[in-house]
Amino acid sequence: MLKRAINSVKHTNLTAKQQSKIQKIVRVDQAGELGADYIYAGQHLVFSNTKPALAPLIKHMWEQEIHHHNTFDSIQTEGRVRPSLLTPVWKAAAFGLGVGTAALGKEAAMACTEAVETVIGGHYNTQLRWLHKEFADSDIEGITELKEIIKNFRDDELEHLDTAVVEGAKQAVPYYLLTETIKTGCRVAIWIAERV
Repeated sequence: MLKRAINSVKHTNLTAKQQSKIQKIVRVDQAGELGADYIYAGQHLVFSNTKPALAPLIKHMWEQEIHHHNTFDSIQTEGRVRPSLLTPVWKAAAFGLGVGTAALGKEAAMACTEAVETVIGGHYNTQLRWLHKEFADSDIEGITELKEIIKNFRDDELEHLDTAVVEGAKQAVPYYLLTETIKTGCRVAIWIAERV
């Protein structure tokens, strides 16, 4: 499936507009999954020392994000899609967000996960709608596989969101300020990563 998805990026039957949009999708999704990888790395670092009972749950979600990150790395590299020029910034900001929210406690870390996954779930849905609309009557190699990857990853992200709510995200103090700030940061990062 991955090899065929890579072909969606390199396919010669795409219009310039389609090619540009697919490259933006791959660029922003790779940057987003890199960010998720680093958020969970930061949270796991803190919780493995302060709340060892929580570390396995964080590790499970982190391992899924590592898989997502590696998948989009492969699509990006083999599809020759330019990465976001701000990759070092995304790494530092995401790791800091992970460490910072974990240092505030379990509920804040879960609120972070809820906020991030809410935005990312919606973002993936927007991409899927565009891919379905743009390629509704097309059998261009790799598009179906790219849609399937995005759909599967979206489902994982929404599972993380549900887990975060069950694990106490809504008990974070201050919940609204924390989640809305993180959501805004995610939306800004998505906008920038598509372009820079």
